[in-house]
Amino acid sequence: MARFTEEKIRQTLEFAYEKAITGFPGIDSAMELAEFYKNKYQGDKLKQANALIRWQVAKSATSGFVTGLFGLTAIPLTLPANLASVLFFQVRMVVAIAIIGGYDPKDEKIRATSLTCLIDENMRFFLKEIGIKILKQITLKDVAKQLSGGTVIRITHIIGLRLLAKFGSKGAANLTKMVPLIGGVIGGTVDAVWTRKTGQNAKSWFIDNFLPSPHATFHQNAGCGQ
Repeated sequence: MARFTEEKIRQTLEFAYEKAITGFPGIDSAMELAEFYKNKYQGDKLKQANALIRWQVAKSATSGFVTGLFGLTAIPLTLPANLASVLFFQVRMVVAIAIIGGYDPKDEKIRATSLTCLIDENMRFFLKEIGIKILKQITLKDVAKQLSGGTVIRITHIIGLRLLAKFGSKGAANLTKMVPLIGGVIGGTVDAVWTRKTGQNAKSWFIDNFLPSPHATFHQNAGCGQ
């Protein structure tokens, strides 16, 4: 297995973000995914986002991610294809939720905020680490005002380091078991928890427009998608 580095993870994230916007042959773009849920639950952004998250969590606990793997042959193999594919689907979910919320994913500040959703930790601590002033109620608007070019670069760097810690060495070996390249089922518990957390973060930013308290609960509505 190729050696994991922060730079390789960061490059894969950047590529995954671009492809989330444009899509792959046979795989819906984030825009197409968002439109599916917008049409299904017209006028209710919360239901749209919750349904999308619910379905992505369900897919992450079954073979849903694996079935799309062979359509992702355009991903540069700077990382194992299984990890690269999981990162793509995670990023695409976040971008789709941003679109549902009415945000432009091509905006650099929205791009930076989208990537923070992959952090599987208390978002307040993460924001403080990257130099964002922490208010009692942290809104997307307040955070966007504080994002500079240097902060955006720092965000991608820290996220790369976090994911390296998550999937490096032993983590990489575990991921190989979680996401087999041919058939099989993703190890549901670990990956579904990460997907749900990522979806919660995205919903907080782009639908609710603020981060809830660390003890807030998350309610999902039933839904399905592609």
